[in-house]
Amino acid sequence: MEYRTLGRTGLRVSRLGLGGLFVSKAGGERPQGVEAIHRALELGVNYIDTAPTYLDSEEVLGEALSTVQQSYIISTKLGGRPQPFDPRDVDALKFSFAESLRLLRRDRVDILMVHEPDRPGQYDWWTNWEDFTGPVTEVLADLKSEGLIAYTGLGGTTPYVLAAICATGQFDVVLTAFNYSLLWREAAIAVIPEAVKQGMGIIAGSPLQQGWLSRRFEAEIADPPAWLSPPRREQFRALYTLLDELGMSLTDLAIRWVISDPRVDTTLMGARSVQEVEMNVAAVEAGPLPADVMQRLEEIGAMVPFRPYTEPFGCAFLNPDYRGPGLA
Repeated sequence: MEYRTLGRTGLRVSRLGLGGLFVSKAGGERPQGVEAIHRALELGVNYIDTAPTYLDSEEVLGEALSTVQQSYIISTKLGGRPQPFDPRDVDALKFSFAESLRLLRRDRVDILMVHEPDRPGQYDWWTNWEDFTGPVTEVLADLKSEGLIAYTGLGGTTPYVLAAICATGQFDVVLTAFNYSLLWREAAIAVIPEAVKQGMGIIAGSPLQQGWLSRRFEAEIADPPAWLSPPRREQFRALYTLLDELGMSLTDLAIRWVISDPRVDTTLMGARSVQEVEMNVAAVEAGPLPADVMQRLEEIGAMVPFRPYTEPFGCAFLNPDYRGPGLA
């Protein structure tokens, strides 16, 4: 396993991290999740990401990590707890963090992120949306001064607003989710360049794009649903043709594409089982993609440079009830 320095934090993180959502009970049986966590650590993964809104992920991680002797880096978030959640209630924010510590069975965490800081429809964090300040920034400063957190971060999905928050220089790490993968590349336009400028650690979430890149959807491309744009259909066809030429699985290609970007410090896998952990680790250990393959993928990516409004973040091919836009 290769390790990288996470921006200005100085933390050494594995190129592959563990996304905590899928080790929750809803993502599988708890023993299976615990086994996946242990296997990931055994194989050199040392960065773990979770959040209060990831079902019971914090609790499962707390159980799994309570017996672990090796060192690891853990990040959680503020947002969604307690309900009804008021992102400007200082006492509620401190309560939420105290709950994270209790569930994780820790007395501090390495990184505490603001969850969805870029979507006022989700959480209206900021008193002032011009300089992105509010009670949450005061709480983060207090927790850091008390030694309860080491670094602060942002975990968001709206690339251009997220870039503007990065530009304030207030945060150490950015997790850009659902917008940096083989075919979805908006984060490359503003978020990643701004994070590099600010010396921030960069984490790519969802290299498999919430299921879109988890497997080949041959039948759906051959007989496309009405919401799938013709350019996207041709893009998928071009990608699958390249896979056939390379003799490579889609998941391996997707993970290796992300780690081929030297600006990205770690990318999160959503592994639910030991087998999935081992497959993802093997993909990372195969290393960055050759230059000629990267060039082909650049050409394929350019076929649809922005996510069409008809496509939700989560794979609509896996949702038979999806008929068109209306989901994020």
